[in-house]
This record gives sequence, C-alpha cells and structure tokens, in this order.
Amino acid sequence: MQCILLLGCLLAAPLPAQRTEASADDPAELIARIEAPREAGSSDDSGKSLAELMEAHGIPALSVAVVQDYRLHWARTWGVADESTGTPADTDTLFQAASISKPVSAMAVLRAVQDGLFDLDADINSILRSWQLRDAAELLAETPVTPRMLLSMTAGTTVSGFPGYKPDAELPTVPEVLGRKDEETPANTDPVVVGWQPGTRYEYSGGGSTILQLAVSDAKAEPFDQILQETVLDPLGMTRSCFCQPLPEALHGNAARAGGSATKPDEDGGEPRANWHVYPELYAAGLWTTPTDLAKFLIEVQLSLEERSNRILTTEFIRKMVTPGGVGHYALGFTAGADTPHRPAPPGEADRFFGHTGGNWGFRGNFVGSLEGGNGYVILANSSEANPVIFVELPTRIRAAYGWN
Repeated sequence: MQCILLLGCLLAAPLPAQRTEASADDPAELIARIEAPREAGSSDDSGKSLAELMEAHGIPALSVAVVQDYRLHWARTWGVADESTGTPADTDTLFQAASISKPVSAMAVLRAVQDGLFDLDADINSILRSWQLRDAAELLAETPVTPRMLLSMTAGTTVSGFPGYKPDAELPTVPEVLGRKDEETPANTDPVVVGWQPGTRYEYSGGGSTILQLAVSDAKAEPFDQILQETVLDPLGMTRSCFCQPLPEALHGNAARAGGSATKPDEDGGEPRANWHVYPELYAAGLWTTPTDLAKFLIEVQLSLEERSNRILTTEFIRKMVTPGGVGHYALGFTAGADTPHRPAPPGEADRFFGHTGGNWGFRGNFVGSLEGGNGYVILANSSEANPVIFVELPTRIRAAYGWN
C-alpha cells in the first residue's frame, strides 16, 4: 500500500538554506558520522549503528544520495538487493519510488500545460477522451474537477492508494482502474469517484493522480511512460529510471527485491511472495529509479527556482510545484512545509523545504529538498518496515552531519 499517511512526515525539522561551519566537506567523514550511533538514549534507534538499524527494522538494502550546494555530494548503498541470493545492492540498483513518482509525473503534466495542450483550470472531462468522470453529477455541475485540483489533491476524488498486482496477475487498463461500479474488471481497488465538493478540502488521492495520467496520455495521444521518458527522464539524464510496469526482464538483474515482511510466505498458499508488485497506476506509483537519478530531478527543481536551469519548466511553473495554492499543504506536485498529514508547519518553516514520501508493497522512499541553498537528500529502501529509519532516524543523522539543524 502506498505510503499515504507519511506525506506530511518529510522531516522532523526543515532544511535551512545554509550550512554551518561545523559541517564537513569530506563525504567519507560525513558517511562515517551517519553510519555511527548518535547520542544513546534519545530514542531506541539513536544508539544503533546504521547496520544495526537495518537489521532491527528488516531492511535488506538502503540507498541514499545527498545533495549539497546544488550538486550531488555523495551516493552510497548498504545491504543486499535480494535477500534470497545475497546479491549486493549498489548505487545503480533500481528501487520502486512509489509515490515519489507523483512529483516526477506532475512535472510532465505542467509541461503539457506550459505547452498549451490544456489549461490548469479546465474541466478535466474536456481533456479526457477514453474515460469520463460521470458520478456525482450535482457536485461536478457546481464545481468541475480541474487539473489544478487533481495536482493539489483537492479535487474530492476517492481511492487514496494502490496495493499493486502480482507480476503474473492480469493487469487492468487505466480506464478499468478508474472504473465504473457496473463493470467487471481485473482492478483490485474501488472505482475512482468524486466523494465531496471539489476544491473544499485536501484529501490525498492516488485515484485523482490516475485521472491525470489518463488525461495527459489522452491529450498527447501517447503512452504515459513514453511521455515521461521524453519529457522528464531523458532531458534530465535519468538513465537509471523508467515508468515501466511490469519491469522489463532485462532490468531484473540489478533491481531490488521487496524485503522485510514481503518475503514471508502468503497466508493462503504458503508459497514465497513475489519479488515486487506491478503498478499500472504509473503516475501514482510506477517509477523505478535510483537516489542518484532522483537527485538530478531534485537539483533541476532547485536550479529552476532560481532561473539557473529551465530544461523542462519555466521558473513560474516550477514555483507552482512547491507552493500550495489552495486548501491544504500539497502544492502542484510536492508536499510543502507540513509536519503531519493534516497540520501545517510552524510559522516561518513552511517555505523552507519541499518533498514527497513513498510506499509501495515492500518499498519505501523519502525525498526532501531545501527551497534555497541547494541541499537535500533521497532515501530508498526495499522494506515496508523501513519507516522509522528513512523518515526519522536517517534524516536526523544527515541533518546533524551537515549542520543543517
């Protein structure tokens, strides 16, 4: 299940724009600090080494990239990509990014808007060709759902996240995922409908993201994975990334297998579980990538905010990705300045960082960047039990090592 409850838990504290004099520039020294226990007693995890944390929380592999001053400062991977074989993971090992797919996808949506294919405030039904929002006619007649609402999670759409499908399962098409109550489909989630008045409240909705996936594909008359490859991944040199579901056989050799509880036998059959789940909901959860590639994406956003690189979006559109413009703290692609899913950050902190978390079956991810100064980090893990490490302990150690407190 996607990590929808962790969207607001990007940081225990935000990343300031400047480093302190106490921070080091030597990656080896910084990595050593992060691997070592910090002050014992502050939490159960603080007194453990990174290796002990991985063992305690059932994390086979942990992959990290840190950005400093608008450049990749270092990337490092610990552990094994496959517990059954002991194959070591490395910085080229692919992980499922889960919901971190959303801001990458949002960049392609905004590029379509920038190119004039449709307007942010257009009725989404005027863009869709292969499926329509038909339920809740009274609500839609009063307030049509728009791309802006879908991007900011304020459209009133249902279905928060997706569990994925086993690799040998029959996969639904995107219209079948969006569904109709009177149709028989392979989809394992409820139909996506408008459950309340659009524009009145924030409610995280992977279902709404899937509507955007179909809308962009319909507008460009191209497959969504191809659009993302051409619009975002290739221009940014994200050569170890693809919106490919299922993952092509040629890429299996250095792809992380789901670990932790995902390796336990199925309750019903006693057979070992799949290596990973497959997600036809590409916008919401379909990206395979590495922290190094996501660091390229992070740096492009940061440089574009300062008009120093606009390879995909103008500064005006990049600012929309990190600036909440309606109800809630979700901007047009990123979560901005929130410390819980429903509570804004303390005054003065909301404009200092942006990011996104992610959780697919057997995978977790954390992506955080500062709005100024060019700092941040990406953490990916192949375990559903990785939350305490990648959302709390490891970010705390990174911030402390760099003097970002």
